[in-house]
Amino acid sequence: MEDFIILAHDRYSCRRFSDKSVESWKIDRIIEAAIAAPTASNRQAWYVWAVTDEISQAVVRAATPYHFDAPVLLVLGVRPEDAGMSRMSGINFADIDGGIVGAHMLLEAHDLGLGSLWVGDFHADAIQEAFTETDGYRLVGIFPLGYPADDAEPHKLHFIRKATSEISMQI
Repeated sequence: MEDFIILAHDRYSCRRFSDKSVESWKIDRIIEAAIAAPTASNRQAWYVWAVTDEISQAVVRAATPYHFDAPVLLVLGVRPEDAGMSRMSGINFADIDGGIVGAHMLLEAHDLGLGSLWVGDFHADAIQEAFTETDGYRLVGIFPLGYPADDAEPHKLHFIRKATSEISMQI
Protein backbone atom coordinates (compact mmCIF):
# COMPACT_ATOMS: atom_id res chain seq x y z
CA MET A 1 0.00 0.00 0.00
CA GLU A 2 1.26 3.44 -0.88
CA ASP A 3 1.99 6.15 1.62
CA PHE A 4 -1.20 8.24 1.80
CA ILE A 5 0.32 11.59 0.78
CA ILE A 6 1.90 9.95 -2.28
CA LEU A 7 -1.45 8.35 -3.12
CA ALA A 8 -3.23 11.70 -2.69
CA HIS A 9 -0.80 13.49 -5.00
CA ASP A 10 -0.60 10.74 -7.63
CA ARG A 11 -4.35 10.18 -8.06
CA TYR A 12 -5.78 12.14 -10.95
CA SER A 13 -9.04 12.37 -12.87
CA CYS A 14 -8.60 9.69 -15.52
CA ARG A 15 -10.41 10.48 -18.76
CA ARG A 16 -9.02 7.70 -20.98
CA PHE A 17 -9.67 4.05 -20.22
CA SER A 18 -8.48 0.78 -21.71
CA ASP A 19 -10.93 -1.92 -22.78
CA LYS A 20 -9.74 -4.22 -19.98
CA SER A 21 -12.55 -5.41 -17.71
CA VAL A 22 -12.51 -4.49 -14.04
CA GLU A 23 -12.45 -7.49 -11.73
CA SER A 24 -15.52 -7.74 -9.50
CA TRP A 25 -13.35 -8.05 -6.39
CA LYS A 26 -11.91 -4.61 -7.13
CA ILE A 27 -15.41 -3.13 -7.33
CA ASP A 28 -16.15 -4.84 -4.00
CA ARG A 29 -13.01 -3.28 -2.47
CA ILE A 30 -14.06 0.18 -3.65
CA ILE A 31 -17.47 -0.33 -2.04
CA GLU A 32 -15.71 -1.54 1.11
CA ALA A 33 -13.69 1.69 1.16
CA ALA A 34 -16.95 3.63 0.80
CA ILE A 35 -18.44 1.74 3.74
CA ALA A 36 -15.38 2.68 5.81
CA ALA A 37 -15.98 6.39 5.11
CA PRO A 38 -16.95 8.33 8.22
CA THR A 39 -20.41 9.86 8.02
CA ALA A 40 -22.23 12.19 10.41
CA SER A 41 -23.55 10.17 13.34
CA ASN A 42 -22.53 7.10 11.29
CA ARG A 43 -25.88 7.35 9.49
CA GLN A 44 -24.43 6.08 6.19
CA ALA A 45 -27.24 7.76 4.26
CA TRP A 46 -25.84 6.92 0.83
CA TYR A 47 -25.91 4.16 -1.77
CA VAL A 48 -23.68 3.13 -4.68
CA TRP A 49 -24.93 1.40 -7.81
CA ALA A 50 -22.28 -0.40 -9.87
CA VAL A 51 -23.41 -0.18 -13.49
CA THR A 52 -21.65 -2.93 -15.41
CA ASP A 53 -24.01 -4.29 -18.07
CA GLU A 54 -24.22 -2.65 -21.49
CA ILE A 55 -27.95 -1.86 -21.40
CA SER A 56 -27.78 -0.08 -18.04
CA GLN A 57 -24.56 1.67 -19.02
CA ALA A 58 -26.26 3.02 -22.15
CA VAL A 59 -28.81 4.76 -19.93
CA VAL A 60 -26.16 6.33 -17.71
CA ARG A 61 -23.99 7.29 -20.69
CA ALA A 62 -26.97 9.01 -22.29
CA ALA A 63 -27.27 11.13 -19.13
CA THR A 64 -23.79 12.68 -19.51
CA PRO A 65 -21.14 13.17 -22.16
CA TYR A 66 -18.52 12.63 -19.43
CA HIS A 67 -18.52 8.84 -19.19
CA PHE A 68 -15.31 8.41 -21.20
CA ASP A 69 -16.41 4.91 -22.28
CA ALA A 70 -15.26 3.48 -18.96
CA PRO A 71 -16.06 -0.22 -18.50
CA VAL A 72 -17.77 0.44 -15.13
CA LEU A 73 -19.87 3.39 -14.00
CA LEU A 74 -20.48 3.83 -10.29
CA VAL A 75 -23.44 6.05 -9.37
CA LEU A 76 -23.52 7.61 -5.91
CA GLY A 77 -26.70 8.81 -4.25
CA VAL A 78 -27.40 10.35 -0.86
CA ARG A 79 -30.60 10.33 1.14
CA PRO A 80 -30.89 13.68 2.97
CA GLU A 81 -33.79 12.63 5.19
CA ASP A 82 -31.64 9.82 6.64
CA ALA A 83 -28.48 11.91 7.07
CA GLY A 84 -27.18 13.45 10.25
CA MET A 85 -28.06 17.05 11.07
CA SER A 86 -26.12 19.65 12.99
CA ARG A 87 -28.08 20.66 16.06
CA MET A 88 -26.30 24.01 16.14
CA SER A 89 -26.34 25.13 12.49
CA GLY A 90 -29.12 22.98 11.06
CA ILE A 91 -26.84 21.76 8.26
CA ASN A 92 -27.83 18.47 6.70
CA PHE A 93 -24.69 16.38 6.23
CA ALA A 94 -25.88 14.25 3.27
CA ASP A 95 -23.76 16.05 0.65
CA ILE A 96 -20.74 16.25 2.96
CA ASP A 97 -21.03 12.54 3.68
CA GLY A 98 -21.37 11.88 -0.05
CA GLY A 99 -18.17 13.84 -0.63
CA ILE A 100 -16.30 11.77 1.93
CA VAL A 101 -17.65 8.52 0.45
CA GLY A 102 -16.74 9.64 -3.06
CA ALA A 103 -13.20 10.56 -2.00
CA HIS A 104 -12.75 7.15 -0.40
CA MET A 105 -13.88 5.46 -3.61
CA LEU A 106 -11.56 7.53 -5.81
CA LEU A 107 -8.55 6.90 -3.60
CA GLU A 108 -9.21 3.16 -3.29
CA ALA A 109 -9.66 2.87 -7.05
CA HIS A 110 -6.25 4.49 -7.58
CA ASP A 111 -4.67 2.28 -4.92
CA LEU A 112 -5.98 -0.74 -6.86
CA GLY A 113 -4.38 0.48 -10.09
CA LEU A 114 -7.62 1.77 -11.57
CA GLY A 115 -8.47 5.18 -12.94
CA SER A 116 -11.59 7.13 -12.09
CA LEU A 117 -13.00 10.60 -11.72
CA TRP A 118 -16.01 12.29 -10.17
CA VAL A 119 -18.55 13.45 -12.73
CA GLY A 120 -21.04 15.92 -11.33
CA ASP A 121 -22.47 17.17 -14.62
CA PHE A 122 -25.24 14.74 -15.56
CA HIS A 123 -29.02 14.47 -15.90
CA ALA A 124 -29.96 12.78 -12.65
CA ASP A 125 -33.64 12.74 -13.61
CA ALA A 126 -32.92 10.52 -16.64
CA ILE A 127 -31.07 8.00 -14.49
CA GLN A 128 -33.75 8.07 -11.81
CA GLU A 129 -36.51 7.60 -14.38
CA ALA A 130 -34.77 4.51 -15.76
CA PHE A 131 -33.75 2.97 -12.43
CA THR A 132 -36.45 2.94 -9.75
CA GLU A 133 -33.81 1.60 -7.34
CA THR A 134 -32.60 5.20 -7.06
CA ASP A 135 -35.95 6.52 -5.78
CA GLY A 136 -35.50 8.54 -2.61
CA TYR A 137 -31.86 9.35 -3.31
CA ARG A 138 -30.32 12.55 -4.62
CA LEU A 139 -27.73 11.45 -7.15
CA VAL A 140 -24.50 13.35 -6.54
CA GLY A 141 -21.94 11.68 -8.76
CA ILE A 142 -21.06 9.27 -11.51
CA PHE A 143 -17.65 7.66 -11.25
CA PRO A 144 -16.35 6.23 -14.53
CA LEU A 145 -14.00 3.42 -13.51
CA GLY A 146 -11.49 1.26 -15.31
CA TYR A 147 -7.87 0.67 -16.14
CA PRO A 148 -6.20 3.79 -17.48
CA ALA A 149 -5.37 3.66 -21.19
CA ASP A 150 -1.68 3.56 -22.05
CA ASP A 151 -1.84 7.21 -23.08
CA ALA A 152 -3.90 8.38 -20.07
CA GLU A 153 -2.32 11.22 -18.16
CA PRO A 154 -3.33 13.91 -15.70
CA HIS A 155 -4.77 17.14 -17.05
CA LYS A 156 -2.15 19.90 -17.36
CA LEU A 157 -3.71 21.71 -14.39
CA HIS A 158 -3.49 18.66 -12.09
CA PHE A 159 -0.08 19.50 -10.69
CA ILE A 160 -0.73 23.21 -10.13
CA ARG A 161 -1.40 23.67 -6.43
CA LYS A 162 -1.67 26.74 -4.27
CA ALA A 163 1.02 27.30 -1.67
CA THR A 164 0.14 26.25 1.86
CA SER A 165 0.33 29.89 2.94
CA GLU A 166 -2.45 30.75 0.46
CA ILE A 167 -4.95 28.29 1.87
CA SER A 168 -4.02 27.58 5.48
CA MET A 169 -2.85 29.27 8.65
CA GLN A 170 -2.75 28.52 12.32
CA ILE A 171 -4.81 30.87 14.47
